[in-house]
Amino acid sequence: VQLQASGGGLVQAGGSLRLSCAASGSIFTINDMGWYRQAPGKQRELVASISSRGSTNYASSVKGRFTVSRDNARNTVEVQMNSLKPEDTAVYYCYADLIVRDTPYANVYWGQGTLVTVSS
Repeated sequence: VQLQASGGGLVQAGGSLRLSCAASGSIFTINDMGWYRQAPGKQRELVASISSRGSTNYASSVKGRFTVSRDNARNTVEVQMNSLKPEDTAVYYCYADLIVRDTPYANVYWGQGTLVTVSS
């Protein structure tokens, strides 16, 4: 199983970016998907998550600015990030809590990380 993230880059404060992540491989089902981020010198924190039924959860710092979505048929998750702030600068990691075919348990898989830099 692999998760491939894309869409990071450099943007000015107030701008927007859209991150995408695709899960591939021998996947039976995916439970939650979403995004974490890690800024320099800080712990990794949850940004947004979405369940298989579409229930979402956001960090308080991004509510109203970020929107997470997923396509269950394509095993993809995206986050639309608007009104970006310099404090949003971090490496963003997608994840998927999924069950591999012919295995009984769910495990969390991670993408490779994509850097988002917001300049002031």
